[in-house]
Amino acid sequence: MSKNILILPGDGIGPEIVTEAVKVLAALRDDFGLDIEMDEALVGGAAIDATGGPLPETTLEMAQEADAILLGAVGGYKWEELDISIRPEKGLLGLRAGLNLFANLRPAILYPQLADASTLKPEVVSGLDIMIVRELTGGIYFGQPRGVRELDSGEKQGFNTLVYAESEVDRISRVAFDIAMKRDKRVCSVDKANVLECTELWREVATRVGDDYPDVELSHMYVDNAAMQLVRAPKQFDVMVTTNMFGDILSDCAAMLTGSIGMLPSASLDENSKGMYEPIHGSAPDIAGQNKANPLATILSVSMMLRYSLDEPAMADRIEAAVNKVLDDGLRTQDIMSEGKTEVSCDAMGDAVVAAL
Repeated sequence: MSKNILILPGDGIGPEIVTEAVKVLAALRDDFGLDIEMDEALVGGAAIDATGGPLPETTLEMAQEADAILLGAVGGYKWEELDISIRPEKGLLGLRAGLNLFANLRPAILYPQLADASTLKPEVVSGLDIMIVRELTGGIYFGQPRGVRELDSGEKQGFNTLVYAESEVDRISRVAFDIAMKRDKRVCSVDKANVLECTELWREVATRVGDDYPDVELSHMYVDNAAMQLVRAPKQFDVMVTTNMFGDILSDCAAMLTGSIGMLPSASLDENSKGMYEPIHGSAPDIAGQNKANPLATILSVSMMLRYSLDEPAMADRIEAAVNKVLDDGLRTQDIMSEGKTEVSCDAMGDAVVAAL
């Protein structure tokens, strides 16, 4: 039965990188028999410009009906002056909440061809392969009450609420443990239990879940130490599981260990492994429209889609082999360029991956 993929190009470099990922999907469909259909819709700033809001109802409905969603990026300077309630990023948060995409998988993998692109010494990062599992629909990004209020003194005060229920911690912990069972069987749960009662509960629940996985080694680490350890000795980690905000920060830190944030995909999954797939980098409005963006993270997000949501692991392997081939051939976009390599544009990199399939 044909699977439906909803394409959400978004803003900034989003349309450019998504175009290249769609080329890959089309090649898999036309040349290798991948049974898919693709639709396209608006989200983020592009949706604001067209409809006045960052997440049109039609987009959410199409996303709910799709088997998987491919997202480019949202946001940009153009919309920064809008009220926070209608900025492009609210479209992304609305999709996550509306689809109950509670589990965010962010791999940090150093491709051996790009070891020189990392700012850390090769012996520190060579062979790096971490999976960060970030809770995505709870925590301080969604907690209520929140807002800006005026105190009796006349001074304004901003406030947000960090809140997690046991069930939320339980389900994201189980995702992390299940992934660890297929890897090196190690989970590090990251919290701030020495200061925040909410994450004291997080640690308690994660420990309880760990009892159901006797083959997996569970450790705990405060988030400030985890940030330091990612830079000091990142290969000590296998799977990391943490809150929405901590995961947001740590995954970007881990991304730069690999040399470029432009290389890393992500998956956001619901309880049935339906997912939204996107590169972890932003919309990069400073280079939008210049054909300079690196499409490989978006193309690798398609690989994750095939693996986690569409049950097509052989197709996923084919994409990953193609990406390795173009890197072996010395092709580099601007962000991963190094001496002796060949710099190519965004669309040329996409064409090279298609040819390497």
